[in-house]
Amino acid sequence: MLTRSRYPKVTNPLYLSKEWKALRQLALRRDGYRCVICTADVSGVGAARVDHIKPVSTHPHLALDLDNLRTLCVLHDQQSHREKRSGSPTRQQRFAGCDVSGMPLDPSHSWSNGDSVKK
Repeated sequence: MLTRSRYPKVTNPLYLSKEWKALRQLALRRDGYRCVICTADVSGVGAARVDHIKPVSTHPHLALDLDNLRTLCVLHDQQSHREKRSGSPTRQQRFAGCDVSGMPLDPSHSWSNGDSVKK
């Protein structure tokens, strides 16, 4: 059984504006209707989330900046909001990349060859 809060969720007026709706569509088209983290197709009804990279609460001047938006699937949107609340870095921020063989580019990463990592 689902429990509901006694108080209804208050929607930020920004998300009801024509400007937001138009910008959201631009972000979805720019990202090819795919989650920028896992590349899942989010073209279905209710599948896409357009997320502010820097939150509107702390960066209101970036609320309608296309460069501050990214398309996420439901799973990664939920993860993103948990990480924003906890202050922990996102997976994209933690992961520096890998070479063609899949080994991390960061020499201090635990999977690196050990030449630069003290054990």
